[in-house]
Amino acid sequence: MRNSDTTGAKSSARGRRRGKAAPAAKRAGDAESARFYYKGSRLKQLRAFCYAVKFGSVVRAAESLFLSPSSVSLQLSALESEFGARLLERTRPRLVLTADGQVLYELARPLVEGMENLDHQFRSRRTGTPAREIHIACGNSTIQYLLPEWVRAYREKFPDVRLDLANVTGIDGLALLRSDKVDFAVGSMLDVPHDLDYEAVRWFDPMLIVPHGHALAEKADIALEDISPYGLILPPQRLTTYRMVDLVFQQRKVPYHVAIEVGGWEVIKQYVAMGQGISIVTGICVKPADQERLVARNMRRYFPQRSYGVVMRKGKYLSEQARAFIDLIKPDMFGRRDYYDSGHSER
Repeated sequence: MRNSDTTGAKSSARGRRRGKAAPAAKRAGDAESARFYYKGSRLKQLRAFCYAVKFGSVVRAAESLFLSPSSVSLQLSALESEFGARLLERTRPRLVLTADGQVLYELARPLVEGMENLDHQFRSRRTGTPAREIHIACGNSTIQYLLPEWVRAYREKFPDVRLDLANVTGIDGLALLRSDKVDFAVGSMLDVPHDLDYEAVRWFDPMLIVPHGHALAEKADIALEDISPYGLILPPQRLTTYRMVDLVFQQRKVPYHVAIEVGGWEVIKQYVAMGQGISIVTGICVKPADQERLVARNMRRYFPQRSYGVVMRKGKYLSEQARAFIDLIKPDMFGRRDYYDSGHSER
């Protein structure tokens, strides 16, 4: 009887030991499963990461991904744990990339965007009828003076591609770039935000334009003090030209006054030709035909050159037709990288 009790006691003890070990084994198994789960869902993590950076908020990223904020936070935490690095600073009002986060973001964004476009690209190539369209943001001056030669050359080579030219300036153009409503922008840049890249391809001198018969028309060397007495016709204050003119006159402590504020270089040239004032314009809009009604003088001595080029969002996935257009402007622009380092598109 005692042997039987002893045997039973031993069996019971072994059972109790197995019972205590089971939860620990289960927990270890769960942890291992979690690790494999997240490794198997690396794309989901990277997608959550890229969307969090794009919107600067876990909540907005979750809304765009149709997930809960807690799910996105879990994916971000798992990504940081796997890489052993802090990727985002949870500061208000928006998330901020750390140095490690910036490195990963530049690597991950092309991958995420490529995967998001994979179905579309596959179907297009499979059916042999790819979507043939390009969306470009550009301002008035770009559309009127710079793009025509490139558009003509491109359409001669790719007549079946539909071009959508969005006539926008300033923050509206930036918004289209950041929301992926356009493939790229063509225009003039002064300040380049960290999430965009800009490569200039054309440069133009600042020009003073006056009508024939004006007191400054025969003067070869024109100073700011010579311009001061006459009313200027300038683009709206929100645009770069107005701010540039104001800055130069203020720095030189030379007074000036604006007679007319109006948008569009052609409109400005028309009012100058009518004798309603004089203007300082970018050389992009001064054409040989204007000599019949205007006199132009180079003002690079006082005002900086303006460049025009292509504005890209970092990591933007380009279609073959969009890349072909950029290569037409300048071959191998941006070194054919898949992501870019760091625009106003203004008049």
